[in-house]
Amino acid sequence: MSFLAIDIGNTRLKWALYASPQPGAVVLAHGAVFLENIERLAEDEWRRLPTPHSMLGCNVAGDAVRHRVEEQIEQMEAWDVEPRWVHSTHQAGGIINGYDHPGRLGADRFVALVGARSHVMQRGAPRAVLVVMVGTAVTVDAVDAEGHFLGGLILPGHGIMLRALESGTAGLRVPTGEVRAFPTNTSDALTSGGTYAITGAIERMHRHLGHRAGHEPLTLMTGGAGWKVAPALEVRHELVESLLFDGILALQAHRLAL
Repeated sequence: MSFLAIDIGNTRLKWALYASPQPGAVVLAHGAVFLENIERLAEDEWRRLPTPHSMLGCNVAGDAVRHRVEEQIEQMEAWDVEPRWVHSTHQAGGIINGYDHPGRLGADRFVALVGARSHVMQRGAPRAVLVVMVGTAVTVDAVDAEGHFLGGLILPGHGIMLRALESGTAGLRVPTGEVRAFPTNTSDALTSGGTYAITGAIERMHRHLGHRAGHEPLTLMTGGAGWKVAPALEVRHELVESLLFDGILALQAHRLAL
């Protein structure tokens, strides 16, 4: 009962083939491609894969990209798989979605919340969890101990911040610098400013959630740029690269259990 999970972000598509559609399943194969290389999946990365029995994906890159991925799946002649995609709902996978309009919550945020809730429940006693995704954009989302999504922040990632400064200010096209407490050159000032803007938002939300929950929340971080931010973050946290795939697995297992 192998299972294909797909995560389409703003710049890359990541995929993983699991031995079964349930949390903790063994990874049989995995990979990633930039969105401009999606058309190579059928003839390259997926060509020698065992046939998956089911598939579920998360997509934030728009319908055109989704169609391109579905075309690649159709080209896999041995695959008899119906492409299915996550849509944010009011309740699923242990999460109660408190967004004003639940369907407008980004699918990646919803899947990450489900993945984080799965991690919490696997560890024993329920507790609040702060879910941080650091990529093209940064999201910082709060879930209480009962699984209610309370709300969250969206802010630009490092790249967007730097491009905004470059386009709006003369003379700031400089190499990437280091994160320092007291930067003394423009490169370090830009890198430190972006990092502290992101970590400051995370730490502020961590305090909000801690006050609301009455205990220190678990903080889980994921995303391609998480490793850049983690060293400067002054709250206890864990980097979980597979968090979205963990959420996809939990949603698929929940669907099969109904």
